[in-house]
Amino acid sequence: MSDMGSVRWAGADRCTVMGILNVTPDSFSDGGRHQDHEDAVTHGLEMWADGADVIDVGGESTRPGASRVPVEQELLRVVPVVAELASTGVPVSVDTTRRVVAEAAVAAGAVMVNDVSGGRADPSMIDYVASAGVRLVLAHSRGPSLDMVERAVYRDVVAEVVEELAGCVEAAREAGVDADRIVVDPGLGFAKRAEHNWALLGSLERLGALGYPVLVGASRKAFLGELGAGPGAPRPTADRDELTASVTAVVAGAGAWGVRVHDVARSVRAAEVAAAMRAGGGPVCPVGDTGSVDAVVGGGTDQSTRVRQR
Repeated sequence: MSDMGSVRWAGADRCTVMGILNVTPDSFSDGGRHQDHEDAVTHGLEMWADGADVIDVGGESTRPGASRVPVEQELLRVVPVVAELASTGVPVSVDTTRRVVAEAAVAAGAVMVNDVSGGRADPSMIDYVASAGVRLVLAHSRGPSLDMVERAVYRDVVAEVVEELAGCVEAAREAGVDADRIVVDPGLGFAKRAEHNWALLGSLERLGALGYPVLVGASRKAFLGELGAGPGAPRPTADRDELTASVTAVVAGAGAWGVRVHDVARSVRAAEVAAAMRAGGGPVCPVGDTGSVDAVVGGGTDQSTRVRQR
């Protein structure tokens, strides 16, 4: 398929904001809210209007303990929404671990594949992405959602996540995925406990040392809900958006390439604050190879009109 053009989605002034669109009945935060096709498309367009740079469409819950859905069901949920959003000029990412879903979504107009398994769940995924020439998010995880909590055992979580992500990147590069198409994600909440998530957020520069742009997905996750809450009484997911925006400000200020969030408007404002502070004094700890960020969403011209100009 055609590339998106040589301009970074968010422009040079702030980190990319990816809006989450779960077309599922059982996602941990908004499951069931956007199952209807029309509702899903409307919400995607609302996030775009709020300043999202790309909409990430997923049809299978990846929350800890979730069971897999049949591939046919995932296709029915995802592809029509991707197609309609893409037809309006909105850049779309597909959140899937299955090649067949990624392939159908890209054919429908998706320009990025967000694989929370780091390319490990489906052995043919990486080869497909390499041949398609689309962008690829490689997230860190251990095992399927059903039993990932049991795998959250680390001696040094930052060192181990960096090492395991490096292995995912190496596999992608060996399969032919261009380096400037790869984004890495520490996978907050995926086979990780609260202390692991905080350690990773506090050490993003070590992830950046891999040399790839870093995407952070902390939005509404359980470890945020535990802040300021009593034992066994976490904040409801709907009350975690301000905390999410705080994370956005911090990681954007540290140089993260992007954030994946439910409440786009708050995180856009937080990212703009971080950008203004960086412009005044520079980043405290740059994350990733900022010289390659433009190319992560770069390429030809057919779809360049989709790039949000700021």
